Amino acid sequence: MIGKAPLGPIPQTDPRASYIAQQPAIDRAISGVLEGGSYILGREVGSFERAFADFVGVSHAVGCASGTDAIELALRACNIGAGDLVFTVSHTAVATVAAVERVGAMAVLVDVEPGTYTMSPHELSRALQKPYAGRPAAVLPVHLYGQPAELSTLCDLARANGLYLIEDCAQSHGAVYRGRPTGSFGDIGCFSFYPTKNLGAFGDGGMAVTKDPALAAALREIREYGWRERYVSAYVGINSRLDSIQAAILGVKLGSLVADNARRRTIAHRYDLGLSKLPLMLPKRRAEATHVFHQYVIGLTERDRLRNWLHAAGIGTGIHYPVPVHLQPAYRGRLAAGPSGLGVTERAARQILSLPMYPQLSEEMIDCIITQIHGFFSQRS
Repeated sequence: MIGKAPLGPIPQTDPRASYIAQQPAIDRAISGVLEGGSYILGREVGSFERAFADFVGVSHAVGCASGTDAIELALRACNIGAGDLVFTVSHTAVATVAAVERVGAMAVLVDVEPGTYTMSPHELSRALQKPYAGRPAAVLPVHLYGQPAELSTLCDLARANGLYLIEDCAQSHGAVYRGRPTGSFGDIGCFSFYPTKNLGAFGDGGMAVTKDPALAAALREIREYGWRERYVSAYVGINSRLDSIQAAILGVKLGSLVADNARRRTIAHRYDLGLSKLPLMLPKRRAEATHVFHQYVIGLTERDRLRNWLHAAGIGTGIHYPVPVHLQPAYRGRLAAGPSGLGVTERAARQILSLPMYPQLSEEMIDCIITQIHGFFSQRS
């Protein structure tokens, strides 16, 4: 018998809870912008850009309208476009591949590692040895679910082959690999501030970060029509600007990101302990990295049955992501893949399930979720 969660519905994620947790400071920040009268690329944007660059450990941060745009800006700043190949993954939000295609480049999809679900360095190495119709230009790994990809080998492979390394950090705000934050390893790191992210705005927003002043200058110009002086385009750019209200909100929330990520790790540890004796694949941690658990993702062959069970109990779950990019109708049959295919990616899509994960989850909520998952396996046996 399925029992409803006694605490009421438990969502898989809850951006509103992050607002309530810091409501007075966020309200003051929003009011300050409204009263100041500068709403696009105002002083709040500059202030947040400097603070976020310091957080990541780079010299430059360039705010933009979304994480997708951040990747597009990064590719354009590296002069990547028609005829160029970008090696990335299919187990990701479609935004990663959409940004590649928006600049006219072609995505080559590399399989992921079992367990971490991030780009396999072995499969990238094999893909780089295979001839494709195009010029290899960049490697675009995704730090998925808050877990850094295996950056050491990926960086080495990119450098050895003369390729740019562009990090998709949309899910890894504050994640660390060998003592350094994600976003500080590649030529450019790209972040999303979608409301559900570890550092989320209350609208869209993104950021591209770099240590290279020339790339930073190009990012700033491209995000605003290619302007070097106002209203005069030195070359073709786009319109992708971070607004001052979102920057002000993010500036407030950045101050709690370290604590929020620590809480996510605590929740993940509670899940680990509570679910360890069940026939589930639990998240794998990379030994040399600090996982920030944007998502807590389990795996099982009866994924859909468990999801339905939890839904009936009032517990939200997610599937990140149910259909690999290469199997989606808009992309099926027209994207290149590495020589080993995408078997790990396709298997993962059939098995993964994201449990509720956000810093404001209470201990009682966590206990309820664990109890309901135990109940599913008890009734099954």
